[in-house]
Amino acid sequence: MTAAVRPQVLVTPAEVRRRVAGRRVAFVPTMGYLHEGHATLIRAAREAAGPDGLVVVSVFVNPMQFGPNEDLSRYPRDLDRDLTVAGEAGADVLFHPEVSTMYPEGYSTSVTVQGVSDGLDGAARPGHFTGVATVVLKLLHLVRPDVALFGEKDWQQLAVIRRMVRDLNVGVEIRGVPTVRAPSGLALSSRNSYLTAEEQARAAVLSRALSAVQAAYLAGERATAALETAGRAVLAGEAGLSLDYLTVVGGDMQTREMVDNDPMNRVLVAARLFGVRLIDNMPLDPGAA
Repeated sequence: MTAAVRPQVLVTPAEVRRRVAGRRVAFVPTMGYLHEGHATLIRAAREAAGPDGLVVVSVFVNPMQFGPNEDLSRYPRDLDRDLTVAGEAGADVLFHPEVSTMYPEGYSTSVTVQGVSDGLDGAARPGHFTGVATVVLKLLHLVRPDVALFGEKDWQQLAVIRRMVRDLNVGVEIRGVPTVRAPSGLALSSRNSYLTAEEQARAAVLSRALSAVQAAYLAGERATAALETAGRAVLAGEAGLSLDYLTVVGGDMQTREMVDNDPMNRVLVAARLFGVRLIDNMPLDPGAA
C-alpha cells in the first residue's frame, strides 16, 4: 500500500491565498491533536471538494477562546501527528499560523454573536464564543473556502458559526458532521488525552445519560423537565462528576417547557470529571434511532 502523502504546510496568509486561488476549497478548522473525529471531517471535506478541489485543514490553538483559568498552556499539541492524520484522511494543505500572524500587535477587533451564544457554554465560559467566532471568521476570510465542515459534538459552537455566517453574509456553506464516538460511546475529543483509559471508559456515562433522554423522547415523553430528569438520573450514579448542565434545546438554543417535533432539537451535557471538562450532545428527532 502506498503511504499517504503528508499535506503541504503553509504558515502565512499570503501562502494560503496563492495556493487556493481558482480552486474549489473544502476547509476543516481545528486546534490540532487530530483524532478519528477530525479524520472523519477531513474525509467529508475530501468528498465535498471533489476530484479537482483542495482540502485545507487549519491547526491553530486559539488563545482568544480560552479563559484565564483554562488549559491553554497544556492543551495537547503534536504537529507531526496532525500531519499524519490529515494526510491519511486526504488533506492537501495544513495551515499552521503563528499567534502573532492571527493577532498582530495592536489587534483590537472581535466578533460577538448574540442569542445562540448566551447560555450553556456561553455562560460557563465567558468570552469563549467571541473567541471562536472571531478566529473562525478570520480563517474563513484567509482560506476563502466554498464549504467548511465542523463536528456536531460542539453543537452550540456550530450554531454560533451558522448564525455568524448567515448574519454577515459570508459566502461559505457550513456543514455539520455527526459526532464520532469510541466503542464505549464517549465522544472523541482532543481533551480525552487528559484521561486514562479507565477514566475514559467511565466518562462514557455522559453518552449513556444522553441516550436515556433519547429513549424517553422516543417513548413519547415531551416535557422538558422529565426528559432532563431521565438524563440526570444516569449521571447521579457517577461519583465525583460535577454537572455543569444537562438540558434540552431547540434549534435556537433555547429551552421550552414542552419539546416539539423540530429535528433540530438536541439534548446537551457538560460536566467535569477527573478534573476535565467534557461536553456532548445527541439529537431528539422522531426519526432518530
